[in-house]
Parts: sequence; structure tokens; C-alpha cells
Amino acid sequence: MTRTVTIDGWRVGAGQPLALIAGPCVIEGRAECLALAGRLARWAKQRGVPFVFKASYDKANRTSHRAYRGPGLREGLEILAEVKRRHGVPILTDVHAVPEVAPAAEVADILQLPAFLCRQTDLVMALGASGRIVNVKKAQFMAPWDIRHVIEKIESTGNRKILLTERGVCFGYNNLVFDPRSLLVLRETGYPVVFDATHSVQRPGGAGDRSGGDGRWAPALARGAVAVGCDAVFIETHVNPAQAKSDRDNAIPFRALDRLWRQLTAIHALATSAKGAA
Repeated sequence: MTRTVTIDGWRVGAGQPLALIAGPCVIEGRAECLALAGRLARWAKQRGVPFVFKASYDKANRTSHRAYRGPGLREGLEILAEVKRRHGVPILTDVHAVPEVAPAAEVADILQLPAFLCRQTDLVMALGASGRIVNVKKAQFMAPWDIRHVIEKIESTGNRKILLTERGVCFGYNNLVFDPRSLLVLRETGYPVVFDATHSVQRPGGAGDRSGGDGRWAPALARGAVAVGCDAVFIETHVNPAQAKSDRDNAIPFRALDRLWRQLTAIHALATSAKGAA
């Protein structure tokens, strides 16, 4: 039985409604971040969607040193704190270094362990010790059953508020594929499982000095993941993906989110009822 994790008064996990983690890849500016967060928060409230706003204050793993990384730790956390105050939504942001954990934990409800860093023991332990929910992005190079080692590190700090996110696996050069079996293996750990629809269609480094992607396939993969079984869906969204400063080829346009979510919740309801009947 998958346990549940409480986020801002609601729960994600076994027997709970499908949750959404969504936002831009990176904070592009205060006004832009607040505007998109407001749109998402209002939409989620109107439709009763369990929602977490995600955005990065720094994308430290860019392909090129010339790529936009974000406003940085201090300014970025100030913006995320304002999002939380104004719109009343829980916050997820990724953390790339141990010294960032404490200040990020003061603002964010969920601290994300980046996929490339999920085997960095000092960072894993610091995130666990923060007491915040830790969202583990399974590395592209990692077999799903090896996630247990990351879980054991976090649990050793006394923290069992863990989410596990599937985001595709390396398949040759500059390509990722989504193996649905990974969701089933991750679920065997007992922790809630998240499917990252937009990073699963990424092409790392595939656009020369930046990552490319096939965002048009993200909705189809999300539908498939929900049918197989997951507790939340992670989606990078943007008002105008073509102008996004990071991961623009993967992001789902905000205007397309409502239709996709109606599809996902219908599939989730069917999959849940079928499982119960079995």
C-alpha cells in the first residue's frame, strides 16, 4: 500500500485525487512568475485540483554556460515567497548544493533533488535533514529499483516525507524514453509516485548548445502514465513556450492545460475504479 504525504493540508498518494505539480522551468522574472502562478492558482482553485507551484531560482545544470539560469538563490526565493503569500499555493523548487538547503527550506514546501544529483550523498542527506518533503527525481541513468538507495539515505535522517518522480531514461545520444514499468517499480517502495511528463520528452543537449525536446508528445505520455498508475503529474507550462528561457521545446502551453487535465482525471478515475474492482 502506498503511503500518503501531506502537502499544505491535502494528501497525495494512495486513494487520493490526482495531484498536479506545474509551473515554468525557471523563474524568468518577478512579474512573469507571479502572473503565471496566479493563473495556475486560480485555475486549480476553480477546478478543485490539488496543486503545487514549481519554479527554479537557479538551473545549475544548463548545457551551456551562456544559458539563462535564473535570478539566483536570494532573489529567486524572495519571488517564490511572494508567490506563496499572494496566491496561497505550496511551492516546489530544486536545490543543487548543500548550502542552499536551509534557505530554500524556509520558503519551499517541497525540496526537489535534481536527477543529475540524486546520488550526491551529502545533498541527499541535507535535504532529508531539512524536514521538508523531498521530491526525488530519478536519474536518467538509474534503474528504477536502484532508487531504494536514495530512499534509505533520506530515511536515515528520520524523514519519510518522500515523493519519487520518473522523468525518462537515457536511450542513445540526446534522447530519453519513458518506460511505464518504472512507475510500477517505484510504487513498490511504498512512496507516492510522480510522472514528469515534460522532462520525459526532453532531448538533453539535442539542440546544440541547449536541450531540445518533443513537447507535442508530453500529453500522450501523461495519459499513459496515469493509466499505468501515478499519484501526481509534473508539468512544465508557459503562456508562450516558444519564448521560454529554458526547456521551451518541452513545455505545455497554459491554454492546453485544462483539456489535458480533464483527460487525466478521467483516466485516473477509471484506473482507480478498475484497480478497486480487481
